[in-house]
Amino acid sequence: MRLAGSRLISGLLPNRLGVLWIVLKPLALAIVYGTIFNFILAGSARPANFVPYLIVGVFVFEFFTGCFGGGSKAITSNSKLVQSFGFPRVLLPASVIAEQAMRMIPVVLLLGILLLILGEPITWSWLLIIPILAVMGAFNLGVALVVARIAVRTRDIQQLVPIINRVLFYASGIFFNVDGALADFPTLLTIVHLIPTYEFISLARDVLLSGYSAPLLAWVAAPIWALVMLVGGLLYFWRGEPRYGLSD
Repeated sequence: MRLAGSRLISGLLPNRLGVLWIVLKPLALAIVYGTIFNFILAGSARPANFVPYLIVGVFVFEFFTGCFGGGSKAITSNSKLVQSFGFPRVLLPASVIAEQAMRMIPVVLLLGILLLILGEPITWSWLLIIPILAVMGAFNLGVALVVARIAVRTRDIQQLVPIINRVLFYASGIFFNVDGALADFPTLLTIVHLIPTYEFISLARDVLLSGYSAPLLAWVAAPIWALVMLVGGLLYFWRGEPRYGLSD
């Protein structure tokens, strides 16, 4: 936790607005995407409550992208530390998840304020966002462990991370109604429903937005994805541990 906290603060303090960027970045993204796609989307692909729908999607997706991108650099950016000291290497990607989780605290608070301003009624179901993000954090840790080991062997994966994030951004239905857009393509719709980021975002919308219900498949598949990725990621990362202390 100390490593995650110091990394979070040191990465933000040099900026003029400092830690405010924790909430300014996702808010700015939501404004940009909302302005653009508000004029592009129409018909069944446009959610009824577009702005709250978009904000929840952007804020939750940022949790994944931060963990994914940070995980790809967890070992390679700390190569001297890895070579100099003996400690469980899993702490490095774990600290990335801890840092992103700390970032999510003010982000979730801002999200709640924005939803209230936009007219969403506050309900007891809002509290479920905490376990949903906790389960998503377990999934993100598994992803970070996998990509951290891959990056040790081939750092090219770090160049692919933004591309993968962009594909998942569109595939996860951040700004459009997947069910409406893909109603005529049931096979493709089922595939999208199985994308982990889509499932976690759908669950967040389910508990935060009135009038939105996540597919039943999301409630079942999301924790399964988290368990599979966490266990698989730990095993995959652990098997490559002897290599982490070696210089390239």
